[in-house]
Amino acid sequence: MARGTVLIADDDTAIRTVLNQALARAGYAPRATGNASTLWRWASQGEGDVIITDVVMPDENAFDLIPRLKKVRPDLPIIVMSAQNTLMTALTAAERGAFEYLPKPFDIKEVVAVVGRALREPVRKPQRAQGEGESDELPLIGRSPAMQEIYRTLARLTQSDLTVLITGESGTGKELVAKVLHEHGKRRNGAFVALNMAAIPRELIESELFGHEKGAFTGAQMRTQGRFEQAEGGTLFLDEIGDMPLEAQTRLLRVLQQGEYTTVGGRTPIKSNVRIIAATHRDLRSQIQQGFFREDLYYRLNVVPLRLPPLRERLEDIGDLVRHFLRRCAAEGLGQRSIENAAIDRLRQHRWPGNVRELENLVRRLVALSSEETLTVDSVERELQEIAQPPPREALDESGSLGELVERHLAEYFASFGNELPPQGLYERVVREVEKPLLTAALTATRGNQIRAAELLGLNRNTLRSRIKLLDIQVFRSPAN
Repeated sequence: MARGTVLIADDDTAIRTVLNQALARAGYAPRATGNASTLWRWASQGEGDVIITDVVMPDENAFDLIPRLKKVRPDLPIIVMSAQNTLMTALTAAERGAFEYLPKPFDIKEVVAVVGRALREPVRKPQRAQGEGESDELPLIGRSPAMQEIYRTLARLTQSDLTVLITGESGTGKELVAKVLHEHGKRRNGAFVALNMAAIPRELIESELFGHEKGAFTGAQMRTQGRFEQAEGGTLFLDEIGDMPLEAQTRLLRVLQQGEYTTVGGRTPIKSNVRIIAATHRDLRSQIQQGFFREDLYYRLNVVPLRLPPLRERLEDIGDLVRHFLRRCAAEGLGQRSIENAAIDRLRQHRWPGNVRELENLVRRLVALSSEETLTVDSVERELQEIAQPPPREALDESGSLGELVERHLAEYFASFGNELPPQGLYERVVREVEKPLLTAALTATRGNQIRAAELLGLNRNTLRSRIKLLDIQVFRSPAN
C-alpha cells in the first residue's frame, strides 16, 4: 500500500518525471500535471495527501492558488518550489501557509524527506500577507546555497516568537535580518526598536534598556522610557550583545527568565511582552571562557542560532548584489550605470573584509567617480588597488608602526597606576589616554578608511563609528587625485 498520494504541478516535463520516479521508489503514489487548473480540480475533489507545486505555471501563479486550496483543504500540506530564489519568495510561501519552500535546483532526497515530514507534522496556518504600501524591495540579496538556507530559515522563524541569536561578521546584514523577522512575523504591528550595545557608554546601558525614574541619578530630571518599554508588544533588537557589561547582562537575564524588569531607581516590577533578537560579531563561547559573558544568558539568547555567511563564502552573489546597488544608486539620483561581466569577475577575487557593506560602498564610489555609463574592469581594478595599498609610512606615528604605538600607550597607561588600578574614573582615563590616540592613529594610518581601521583594531565598524563621534575624532581624508 502506498504511503500517501502526492500531487505534483510543474510545467517542466523533466522535473515532473524526476519527482514521479523518486516518490514512487520511496513508496508514495505520485500524480503529476503541468498546470494549476488540473491541480485545483484534483485537490478540490479531495484527492492527494500532499501537494508539490511550482510557483510560476502557464495558467495561474501558485501563490494565488494556495489561498483557495487552503479554504477547501485547510489541512493539506503544500510544498512550494521556485527558480525565483529570493527572500521574498520564501517569505510569501510562508505567509500563504506553505508547509515548506524549496529553491530550484533541489536535492531530490530532500524533497522526499520533506514529503515525509509533511505527512507527519501539523500544517501551519497562513500568515497575513504583505499589505499595501509596504516595500517589496528585497532586503537581502543572493542566490547562493548559503543564502537559500538563510531564506528558508527566516521563513520558518517568522511563524514563531522565539528568541534568535544572529552571528556574523560586521557588514553581513544582521540588522536587516532582524527587521525581516519583525516585519514578516507575528509582531509586525508593534514597534521595532534597535539598540547597539557598543555605541552606549557602559554606565548608561541599564538606563537605556530599562528606563529610569526621576532623581535616579545625577541629571535624571524626569522619568524616561527604556527600550524595553518602547518595544512593548514588538521586537527589541540588541545589536553587539557581546559588548554588554556583566551587570547589565544580569538584569537582561532576569527579563528573559521572569518576563519582568524594574526601571533604574524604580521598585515596581514591569511586565514585559517583547521578542528579543540579539546579534554579535564576537565568539560568545570564547567570551564565556574569558569571563566576559554569562553562560546562562547565552543559552537564553541562543534559542535559535542564525549564522550569516561572510561575502567571501558566497562570491557567486556578488553580481546580483552589485546590480541591486546600481539600481539603488540610480533611484537616489546618483546616475544610471551598468557593469561589465569582467568587472564582476574581478570583484569576486577580492577578499571583502567589510562584507556586503564594503561592496556597497565601493559601488557607490565607482558610480560617483565614473563618467562612463558602464563600469569597466579597469575602473574596478583601480579602486581595489587603492583599497589594497599599504598605509603610507609618513602617516604613522613616530614610533614607526601602529603595533608599537599600541604597546607604548598601554605600557605608559598601566605603569601610571603602580600596583593597583583606581576603582573610580577608570573608563574615563582609558578613553582620554589610550582609546582616542589609538583610534586616531589607526584612522590616520588607513587614510580615513573606517573599514580597514576597524579590521586593524579588531573592532566592529559600528563600534568604531560611534566612538569616533563620541570622542570627536577628526577623520583623516586622503587628498583627491
